[in-house]
Amino acid sequence: MAQCVQSVQELIPDSFVPCVAALCSDEAERLTRLNHLSFAELLKPFSRLTSEVHMRDPNNQLHVIKNLKIAVSNIVTQPPQPGAIRKLLNDVVSGSQPAEGLVANVITAGDYDLNISATTPWFESYRETFLQSMPASDHEFLNHYLACMLVASSSEAEPVEQFSKLSQEQHRIQHNSDYSYPKWFIPNTLKYYVLLHDVSAGDEQRAESIYEEMKQKYGTQGCYLLKINSRTSNRASDEQIPDPWSQYLQKNSIQNQESYEDGPCPITSNKNCDNNLLSLDGLDNEVKDGLPNNFRAHPLQLDQSSDPSNSVDGPDNVRSVSSLHETKKGNTGIIHGACLTLTDHDRIRQFIQEFTFRGLLPHIEKTIRQLNDQLISRKGLSRSLFSATKKWFSGSKVPEKSINELKNTSGLLYPPEAPELQIRKMADLCFLVQHYDLAYNCYHTAKKDFLNDQAMLYAAGALEMAAVSAFLQPGAPRPYPAHYMDTAIQTYRDICKNMVLAERCVLLSAELLKSQSKYSEAAALLIRLTSEDSDLRSALLLEQAAHCFINMKSPMVRKYAFHMILAGHRFSKAGQKKHALRCYCQAMQVYKGKGWSLAEDHINFTIGRQSYTLRQLDNAVSAFRHILINESKQSAVQQGAFLREYLYVYKNVSQLSPDGPLPQLPLPYINSSATRVFFGHDRRPADGEKQAATHVSLDQEYDSESSQQWRELEEQVVSVVNKGVIPSSFHPTQYCLNSYSDNSRFPLAVVEEPITVEVAFRNPLKVPLLLTDLSLLWKFQPKDFSGKDDEEVKQLVTSEPEMIGTEVISEFLVNGEESKVARLKLFPHHVGELHILGVVYNLGTIQASVTVDGIGALPGCHTGKYSLSMSVRGKQDLEIQGPRLNNTKEEKTSVKYGPDRRLDPIITEEMPLLEVFFIHFPTGLLCGEIRKAYVEFVNVSKCPLTGLKVVSKRPEFFTFGGNTAVLTPLSPSASENCSAYKTVVTDATSVCTALISSASSVDFGIGTGSQPEVIPVPLPDTILLPGASVQLPMWLRGPDEEGVHEINFLFYYESVKKQPKIRHRILRHTAIICTSRSLNVRATVCRSNSLENEKGRGGNMLVFVDVENTNTSEAGVKEFHVVQVSSSSKHWKLQKSINLSENKDAKLASREKGKFCFKAVRCEEKEVATQSSEKYTFADIIFGNEQIISSASPCADFFYRSLSSELKKPQAHLPVHTEKQSTEDAVKLIQKCGEVDLNIVILWKAYVVEDSKQLILEGQHHVILRTIGKEAFSYPQKQEPPEMELLKFFRPENTTISSRPSVEQLSSLIKTSLHYPESFNHPFHQKSLCLVPVTLLLSNCSKADVDVIVDLRHKTTSSEALEIHGSFTWLGQTQYKLQLKSQEIHSLQLKACFVHTGVYNLGTPRVFAKLSDQVTVFETSQQNSMPALIIINNM
Repeated sequence: MAQCVQSVQELIPDSFVPCVAALCSDEAERLTRLNHLSFAELLKPFSRLTSEVHMRDPNNQLHVIKNLKIAVSNIVTQPPQPGAIRKLLNDVVSGSQPAEGLVANVITAGDYDLNISATTPWFESYRETFLQSMPASDHEFLNHYLACMLVASSSEAEPVEQFSKLSQEQHRIQHNSDYSYPKWFIPNTLKYYVLLHDVSAGDEQRAESIYEEMKQKYGTQGCYLLKINSRTSNRASDEQIPDPWSQYLQKNSIQNQESYEDGPCPITSNKNCDNNLLSLDGLDNEVKDGLPNNFRAHPLQLDQSSDPSNSVDGPDNVRSVSSLHETKKGNTGIIHGACLTLTDHDRIRQFIQEFTFRGLLPHIEKTIRQLNDQLISRKGLSRSLFSATKKWFSGSKVPEKSINELKNTSGLLYPPEAPELQIRKMADLCFLVQHYDLAYNCYHTAKKDFLNDQAMLYAAGALEMAAVSAFLQPGAPRPYPAHYMDTAIQTYRDICKNMVLAERCVLLSAELLKSQSKYSEAAALLIRLTSEDSDLRSALLLEQAAHCFINMKSPMVRKYAFHMILAGHRFSKAGQKKHALRCYCQAMQVYKGKGWSLAEDHINFTIGRQSYTLRQLDNAVSAFRHILINESKQSAVQQGAFLREYLYVYKNVSQLSPDGPLPQLPLPYINSSATRVFFGHDRRPADGEKQAATHVSLDQEYDSESSQQWRELEEQVVSVVNKGVIPSSFHPTQYCLNSYSDNSRFPLAVVEEPITVEVAFRNPLKVPLLLTDLSLLWKFQPKDFSGKDDEEVKQLVTSEPEMIGTEVISEFLVNGEESKVARLKLFPHHVGELHILGVVYNLGTIQASVTVDGIGALPGCHTGKYSLSMSVRGKQDLEIQGPRLNNTKEEKTSVKYGPDRRLDPIITEEMPLLEVFFIHFPTGLLCGEIRKAYVEFVNVSKCPLTGLKVVSKRPEFFTFGGNTAVLTPLSPSASENCSAYKTVVTDATSVCTALISSASSVDFGIGTGSQPEVIPVPLPDTILLPGASVQLPMWLRGPDEEGVHEINFLFYYESVKKQPKIRHRILRHTAIICTSRSLNVRATVCRSNSLENEKGRGGNMLVFVDVENTNTSEAGVKEFHVVQVSSSSKHWKLQKSINLSENKDAKLASREKGKFCFKAVRCEEKEVATQSSEKYTFADIIFGNEQIISSASPCADFFYRSLSSELKKPQAHLPVHTEKQSTEDAVKLIQKCGEVDLNIVILWKAYVVEDSKQLILEGQHHVILRTIGKEAFSYPQKQEPPEMELLKFFRPENTTISSRPSVEQLSSLIKTSLHYPESFNHPFHQKSLCLVPVTLLLSNCSKADVDVIVDLRHKTTSSEALEIHGSFTWLGQTQYKLQLKSQEIHSLQLKACFVHTGVYNLGTPRVFAKLSDQVTVFETSQQNSMPALIIINNM
């Protein structure tokens, strides 16, 4: 139970006090009425004695009574009606609410921190009123009248006679059988005569003389002169007299005050007073039978008057809390005791003291003695007589029966003078004067007698009071007998069916248990008495039980909460809305956030409902809001009901303050961090052959890899524009901001270009939500960024469409449990700072009959597609938390978040805006295929643009043609029949010899030190004016690998007028090309065996080219024709084709292979001389009748681009060691000998049948030859992944790279060639030795002087080798030492000697070479040279 103001030791004596009746004459009543009080009420504040009182018990021991209080009440002859008592209790509870500024107790139990009101004043008021308003009953005497005050006024004509009348009336009420009510303690009631004297109006001498007469007649102990009304009722009096009555009157009987709301006049005659008015003590003013009073009505009697204004609680008999409140307010104007001074207060106090000391206590003491004597005298006789008779009839002692066996004998009634009742009377008297020892003994004795007689009602009463007496005994001689109470409660409830007595018993017992900290037992007791017959009682008891659970040593929090909910429910049924709401709120603390979602929903719903009823609309809204925003596990129907209820309450709230700020709506959820902001116009759809650049749009998913690539491309082009340096102020352009982008800076938007905000909504409910008139909420500050700020900075809100245009979506439906994005646009028309704050919309739900298909209505429909049931206008803020900071130590140790500024764009000055369209842009190509397309550049802004460049990671894929107009072919009218190449018709004579042309790579943008990826777009005049468009040809070449290729183009452009905020703009395009296989080309180059060319210089080469058609016929390709093979090099050129077959037409059907052989020669000196100018010599060998000029666009473009991408690949560089520098140089020189820089371009046509129409596709493949004898390919080779090796855990001994050149490199340092007759006839029978002259030609291929040693001695070869080649001998010198100058050819004349016919291999001389300035000798191996076979015949 909650804490109480009074302890149980104070509570019980205050609840059971001696009762005194008051009977007043009409005139006496009038005197007290001047103070708006009845006589009984006049005494109420002073009814507690201020000093201790002494009396003697039957054993003549002195007994001290502390804090004695007496209860004086007017006589009422009707018992109170239960309905009126219920109403009074209801009003008392509703009138007592927790104080506004009450500090609640914070109880921490486990992981709960609960704010709980420590006291429950409404319960204490209820208990006090309940105990006071209990009707008197026959089985107990605690609230029977012990005495009666007879009150007359000194101003009456015959006061003494009036006293006699009053005395007779009292006697009639007590002893006449017509009156069963009120109850009197003993037949000879103490009568105390009080003479009221009005000091301000009465005659004091007369009063004194009357009083003297009274003393003579009634004795000094039995009468009193009470002087009151020392001043006239003058409200303007300066003296402020305290009003001690108000607290009692409010508590006592609230409804009676309505009688006096208008401030009653002093009652002079009976007519001018409404007979139906209830006076506070229920005394009507009608004179009946010559007596001044009519005692029929009880103050708790409901008035059944026909006039509803006079009925106690209005026509519906249930008083609302608000009217109660008004009553209180109406009452505050009435001043009680207005005619009384402080002296009068003291006189009243003195009167009570006198009455108690002189009259009441001596009377009680005398009565106790009498009862005691009677009992002692009777005990001998009657007790023995009873027991003897009982034994006689029953034969033996009757065993005590258990309560359940006892028959329902609650109907047994004792006569008033029965000895059992005398014991009970004595016990009650002792109890009233706090003599608990004696009381306990008497109750205990009476209990036994009652149980023996099976008088269960009497027995229960005795048990109840015995338990209380035992508890209150000073010094606690015996433990509290809780079982007495349990038995009493059970008897009252089950046998006597008297819930009022049972309730009193429970209230007392619970207090006693609580004071012993037996909270568990107290709670069980309280819960046991909850029943359906009284909601108010059940509610209060359940609430107290809940407090018991929370006050236990280990608090039972969930039990507390559960019982608070039950209490709240019962309060609600009892019409106590405020208390119901409070209970639910207190319980909510326990259920909140613990995953009890259905319980939370129930509580929130009830709180919402109750708050709404009490017009606490904000609380109602927040409760309903909670139901909707917690992940609800309710059914769709229930959620729909919650939502409608919420909208209804919300609507009422918003109607109260229509001009107030927009409220925050709870639905749908907004995932703020998923908000994306896009700057710029939406992409145009493809229009026929025109395809717009993909650029950036909200439909694209974020990909960190691609965004990194775009960033690198932009950095690349910016560094080229800024001469190789990226400026510090550079930040990558971001058109779309999302949770992955860098949002730490204010984004820049351009005036007149829309800003699209994509808001991610999620509907957590199972019912659809309809948002209407959905738009963005923003704040704008106009600023001028060019110079100083505006003089006045205006704060603008949504109402300024000329600054910022706002798009409104008329209907936006989010189905149940659906996530959906809304794209909302703003159109800035002015420069400044924009802050997007949130979204504003009407939230509603659609009516059930509509089928939901999720398709939004067309904007601008008035009627709307969905029938809206109800909607409210509100907003939701967009607040995005920035990224967590993690750079400094302080940031790492604390949780700090950076800013996220994606919703705060700065609107800048106008900028040019480029749109790019691709015309005839292919989606599929053959590998190496060349296709011509067109690109259209359009400036759609109002500013001219310049500096247009395009950058791509795949520059080998496209070209805009060379820098000079001469190199670029004219635009052909249609691409099907016209070649993309620049061609010249040739005559048939020059078929197999090369046609020479030359071109500089600088013309094709591949100069020294330039970045081939950044390509300026050749705009005419380099400026594109507003609204202008330019179409340029663009050649594309299919990448060499088959598959799908994503190729990113980034177009860079600037404004002609320099802007302070934005330096440049970009446009992105991603082209997706699918390539299919065409030709595979592999080529090798080797030294020609014939050493001289026509000019007598060395260095002819043979180039072997293999072409294979790897195309599978899916693409519809019939066959490939190789139409031309061209070479391009600074030092070499193709001279002629040495094709062996006569087939001039080089056709390749599917899976066919063709082999070509070409002779290559060094370029003439004059051609080589200008090599610093990056001049390349192109040689074309034509197989058709048209020469494609390979040094012009687009052939040369793609060749140069493939060359530059090849150069970019990392070359293996040898580490430099100074001590071995010379060796390194030597190796390099030797390596150089084996190098050749010859590039082959294969140009082809493919014949394709498509839709029964023949197309001719054309293309080119490049093979870059670097090393003699090493095969090169046109397509990238797949590298085999290395096999897994075991890890080695030791350091290799030799970490330096071997400085010896490889075998292949050495073999090409000196080229050897043997000249000899193929066959030689010799007459062996004439001459046994055959001598054959052989010339050994030595050619120095390197650019350095070489020392050569030729060794003719045979190596010791294996026997098999001898068998094959036979043996011969060289004659003459076996070793020659020579020095060959750079690229010099030297011939040695040798002689070979044979002794048999046969086939011999002359290739046995071993040649060693070293660079002249080197020490190390390298053998040039001859293994690669062909065997030099000679046939020796016999003649």
